[in-house]
Amino acid sequence: MIVVRDLHKHFGGIRAVDGASIEIEEGSITGLIGPNGAGKTTLFNVIAGAYSPTSGSVFLDGEEISGLPPHELFSKGLLRTFQIAHEFSTLSVRENLMMVPGGQSGESLIDAWFRPTRVREEEKLVRKKADEVIEFLEISHVADELAGNLSGGQKKLLELGRTMMVDAKIVFLDEVGAGVNRTLLKTIGESIIRLNKERGYTFCLIEHDMEFITRLCNPVIVMAEGRVLAQGSAAEVRANEDVIEAYLGTGLKNKPAKAAVATTAAATTETADPAGTGTGAVS
Repeated sequence: MIVVRDLHKHFGGIRAVDGASIEIEEGSITGLIGPNGAGKTTLFNVIAGAYSPTSGSVFLDGEEISGLPPHELFSKGLLRTFQIAHEFSTLSVRENLMMVPGGQSGESLIDAWFRPTRVREEEKLVRKKADEVIEFLEISHVADELAGNLSGGQKKLLELGRTMMVDAKIVFLDEVGAGVNRTLLKTIGESIIRLNKERGYTFCLIEHDMEFITRLCNPVIVMAEGRVLAQGSAAEVRANEDVIEAYLGTGLKNKPAKAAVATTAAATTETADPAGTGTGAVS
């Protein structure tokens, strides 16, 4: 579905993305992980049209979309969310969802003045769609709450709901678990899986929680220093020597060294993640 070929994005002398090539298959939930500064969000921003690439190409279903602005990609079914949720804080959850579909009759001054019946009928359909999304995400209890009053996890669910209002083809999720408690993160994960299995959504997500990545994603792509370092299942990338080196900064030159780093990784996990949530070490 998405093919990225030799993509570069430079900011002056900084090579944020430095020759990355990835493929995201239709119907998959692909994870994108890597140390801070690896270029993950910049890659998302280029694919989603926030930045134009310095060089390289991005294809959606065989069509080159390199450099297209976000609104054009939106119309093609490519959507993204952000690490910090972007909501209309003074509108309700339902109203936030109803804002999403483009080309609504009510946006036209002529229709609003001279075709009010058409506007009302269309608004009923959009409201019905919003209520279906609210029910799917199990957030009916906050449907009429101002979006600005929601918790971080609820705002992430609202962002996911926005993608459902236009039946997106592929959704890029940037750190959907950031600032979200474990209960809501489980709900978000279950919603992503249901959208993938029941409605055929394709997802690519950046996340630092390896438990979440392991539960949802196959394949997992690892980036470091603007390039793709490894790809495979979650278990495969966690066992990859280059990945361990990128996260821990320790080279693996021989088998004794490999054993030593494996011990270090286990100790780091226990220290950083005593509750066993899977968020320590390679995350």
